[in-house]
Amino acid sequence: MISNDLNLDTYRRQFAQRTRVQIRDFLQPDAAAKLRDCLQHEVPWTLAERSSGTSRTIPAAQYAAMAPADRQSLLQEAYAAARGQFQFAYDSYMMVKAAQEGRDPGLLLHVVLQFLNSQEFLEFARWFSGEPRIHAVNGQATRYRPGHFLNRHDDEDVQEGRVCAYVINLTPRWDPDWGGLLQFHGADGGITDSFVPRWNSLSLLRVPQPHSVSLIAPWAGEDRLAITGWWLRR
Repeated sequence: MISNDLNLDTYRRQFAQRTRVQIRDFLQPDAAAKLRDCLQHEVPWTLAERSSGTSRTIPAAQYAAMAPADRQSLLQEAYAAARGQFQFAYDSYMMVKAAQEGRDPGLLLHVVLQFLNSQEFLEFARWFSGEPRIHAVNGQATRYRPGHFLNRHDDEDVQEGRVCAYVINLTPRWDPDWGGLLQFHGADGGITDSFVPRWNSLSLLRVPQPHSVSLIAPWAGEDRLAITGWWLRR
């Protein structure tokens, strides 16, 4: 599934030096195209959000039936709560939970999760990160649409054992003017770096470090599609 044409040694050195890297053309082209089609047409999306101050997901059937005004009301509540605390709102499909519950058999995302937890991929993750204790990869599919966002956080979770956060970007064309940038925050409150969600790229960052996904603009011409999660150690 990973492209055979990558110079991974170069990216590995960059990651060791900067604690983050974006790898272009990460997946084989056919695999990337099939995943994009799955996210565009097959995933039963839920809404992940924190408008009430607690993380929750609105089930797919309920979310699909919501009136546009009700969806917008939830976003407005999330915007108000985001002034000074961690908040988010975006479409989600929790891959591990769906697999454990036996939901949506035949969905390509289940194959992806199996690949991410294969011995081949785990060995790659250990080598690339320099962390020999990596033993699992979790994941969720995400879809950011106009008004969606994920504000500043650092992903640290000692109990879960997060080593690196990853994002496999699957939108064919993305204009930075549409928002949706993976932004890295400095100690002074400024933005020190930004990754555009380029087609078929892997964005990888060592945990913890402050980062966010900027608000998707109302004029965005595409949905920001991705598979994201963490490499986990024992």
